[in-house]
Amino acid sequence: MLSPAQAQERCEALVDRARRAGADASDAVYVANASESVQVRLGALEDVERSESEHIGLRVFAGGASASIGSTDLGDAALDELASRAVAMARLAPADKFAGLAPEDLLLRAGVPDLDLDDPTERSPLELRRLAEEAEDAARSVAGVTNSEGAGASAGRGLFALATSHGFAGAYSASSHSLSASVVAGEGSTMQRDYSWHSTRHAADLLAPATIGSEAGTRAVSRLNPGRVKSGQFPVVFDPRVGNSLVGHLLGAMSGASIARRASFLLDRDEQQLFDSAITISDNPHVARGMRSRPFDGEGLPTSPRNFVEGGRITGWLMDTAASRQLGSSPTGHASRGSSGPPHVTASNVVLGPGRQTPAELMADIADGIYVTELIGSGVNGVTGDYSRGASGFRIVNGQIAGAIAEFTVAGNLIDMFASLRAANDLEVYRGIDVPTLRVDGMSIAGD
Repeated sequence: MLSPAQAQERCEALVDRARRAGADASDAVYVANASESVQVRLGALEDVERSESEHIGLRVFAGGASASIGSTDLGDAALDELASRAVAMARLAPADKFAGLAPEDLLLRAGVPDLDLDDPTERSPLELRRLAEEAEDAARSVAGVTNSEGAGASAGRGLFALATSHGFAGAYSASSHSLSASVVAGEGSTMQRDYSWHSTRHAADLLAPATIGSEAGTRAVSRLNPGRVKSGQFPVVFDPRVGNSLVGHLLGAMSGASIARRASFLLDRDEQQLFDSAITISDNPHVARGMRSRPFDGEGLPTSPRNFVEGGRITGWLMDTAASRQLGSSPTGHASRGSSGPPHVTASNVVLGPGRQTPAELMADIADGIYVTELIGSGVNGVTGDYSRGASGFRIVNGQIAGAIAEFTVAGNLIDMFASLRAANDLEVYRGIDVPTLRVDGMSIAGD
């Protein structure tokens, strides 16, 4: 993997080659990753994997059209060929009046801020194995756990660099450390599985293996002997590790590209009251050591904190340059780039703010309800907002979490779900999209 300075230089060199090949404008991205992971199962080493990849991509604009191309060869001759081929492709492509680089006057000019994303700690395969073994041992020591699907530990580093023909150049690296465990409780047809995981930028921030393992084992045992639930209308409480998917659906509908295509259930709802006035959903790309932090976006624009929902109202769309031109607005610094192709929008560290009630207080008045801990399938219509997913979890009886339940479907419409959504105060921030325990009343449950 190149250093950030070397990666930036390669991108700048490729942009210069595109100019000399006849491009009107261009940008180049370099994406590299290196990681090592160890998997254990039942105390024995199961897999050790080392992976490395690097890719450079070029996007050129010529005569109102654009083309993208990429290569894993970063040599001078390969870059020469890449530039000439990209320009030739663009000259054969149809014109796109919305395509182009980000507005020059909006580019990040003050230098790339340091967000402390890169931890120099190196973990050997032996150390990764020790962490995985400790996590699995803790999970298997939970009474009722009968088998293991394994535990894993990994460490890696990634690098992103971007250069544009109109004056931006920057690069940053980011490390990652993760630990997971998955175990089985029960025997035969009554077996249940569950898991726990944690990922951080810095090794020192990773949860202890015993914590990961104990949570995996406890969750698996709690799911034993699930019953069935009757069909009907119920208040539904979402565990934080699945409740964040509701915010994910919101972000997808807030994409400027979806709005421009008129393919979003939020169409014509800009700045409308969507949630209770107590709900705030924030996005902060500058969180130190944040899992989705980034100093600039995929088009060279500065990133900045923003509330997506404030006082229950959505505050606008997430837009790259192409979508902003379609909608007659400005890009919002949410463009993201892979190693090839045009930008798309992504959020960074998204948090649905906590409420004032504890989870117990949030559920206290529920005589008969559902607590969801797992969602299955992807039955969400991004155009209509219709929501229907398989689920498992627990009954809520007289305000208390009761027996495990499985094989039911939870359904509604996201607009109605957002309107009735309430949040507890148990927010923990580490997933990328983080929410506290969430309650949504009046959902349809299909069971027996």
